[in-house]
Amino acid sequence: MKMTFPMILTLMRIALIPVLVLFFYLPYVWAPLATAAVFIFAAITDWLDGYLARRMGLLSEFGAFLDPVADKLMVATALVLMVHIPPPIVFPEIFLTLSAAIIIGREIAISALREWMSEMGESGTVKVGVLGKFKTIFQMTAISLLLYENDLFGLPVALVGELLLYLAAALTLWSMWEYLHAAWPVMSRENNESSDDGVSGS
Repeated sequence: MKMTFPMILTLMRIALIPVLVLFFYLPYVWAPLATAAVFIFAAITDWLDGYLARRMGLLSEFGAFLDPVADKLMVATALVLMVHIPPPIVFPEIFLTLSAAIIIGREIAISALREWMSEMGESGTVKVGVLGKFKTIFQMTAISLLLYENDLFGLPVALVGELLLYLAAALTLWSMWEYLHAAWPVMSRENNESSDDGVSGS
């Protein structure tokens, strides 16, 4: 494995996960700001390593595998931490937990779907679309605000973050439906071929 700068950024994002957890539990007034700063830095490197890999011609199969893994590990960890923060109650608190579960569950399901499509030579069927990008923007912003949690210049940061997270969860379900809808013809064809093989072999 060739160690490139984009690869170093990806590995750094994974290494920051325990730092994020540590800052979250520190009993200091600056801890929420430090926690949010670590997450925001990780989100920036998530964009930067992909951009630099394409720009510098340093794309690799391992990098393409590791980059989304690092992203999902950081997001899942932040979401697990976030449900421990008492939010402003816009809706019952269970909605916050369900939103986190929806986002994490969707990432697992779509990752499995992409792997399956790739094995069948249909990886282009489940490419990231515009809706998925909007979902990511709302999701990252919501998590950053909820981790910071303190009001800023009179702005109810945690409240805005909570509402954005609900919006991100709704977009998560919508984008997952779009991925499944796009993959359904391939899935149906595979299922029909398997059924035909079963009939011919009986």
